Amino acid sequence: MPMPAETDLMALMRGAEPVVAKAAATLVEMQRAPRATARKELRDIVTDADLAAERVVIDGLKTLTPGAAILSEERGFSGGASSSRWIVDPLDGTINYATGLPWFSVSAAYHDGGEALVGLVESPLADIRGRYVRGALATVNCKPVRVSDTRALADAVVSVILTSHYQPDEVRTAAAIIERLGSAVRGVRIVVSGALEMTWIATGQLDAFVSVKADLVSHAAAMPLVHAAGGRVTTIAGADSRFDDLQKIASNGHIHDELLRLLQEIAL
Repeated sequence: MPMPAETDLMALMRGAEPVVAKAAATLVEMQRAPRATARKELRDIVTDADLAAERVVIDGLKTLTPGAAILSEERGFSGGASSSRWIVDPLDGTINYATGLPWFSVSAAYHDGGEALVGLVESPLADIRGRYVRGALATVNCKPVRVSDTRALADAVVSVILTSHYQPDEVRTAAAIIERLGSAVRGVRIVVSGALEMTWIATGQLDAFVSVKADLVSHAAAMPLVHAAGGRVTTIAGADSRFDDLQKIASNGHIHDELLRLLQEIAL
């Protein structure tokens, strides 16, 4: 599928908005009733709501961009070998969602194989609507994104991913990070909805986010919002993190080097 011209990217984002909004509304409606769940890796689960939201997003995006491939959380990769693709997480924060907590989101990024051109993050119960169009738009709830002005790690609030698909050694690593941060920062939070957490960094509500085992789909739409807001997303070694890198260390930029030094002190 040919890549759209820059002038068409805004129209592409606007076309995807009702698709993502419909998936989010589906999740809100289904959360009110008991959920059917199945086990995935280790203690992780997938619910019937994940699958319902995924159908909404995939069907809608196929109609919007028939030639684009789609990489989605549950169905995996579908479509041709075109470099242009949608990267979709129809329910980021499944365990939160299944428990009745509000920290979950739907995200979709239109990607050219190297970077996101369009990104949407919709977290209906957290009241977050992130929108990104390369070179044209980076907003959350219709306001331009901007990271916090926190300048010292001691004043920072940092979220850390510790989730149900971690192997025992990964649990130990995350626990060591939490323990070390607990004596170095103002607050540590465990939310486990990466797209939502990165979007909070783009709005200045969080100062940093640490994930040592990110999946391929959860952060593709939110990473460009962090960058546009003035933040950084790297590996622990400090290299810019790509969408398919496992390590995602995101921050407001001001505290990034100090955070990396702390993480590098831990045997990873």
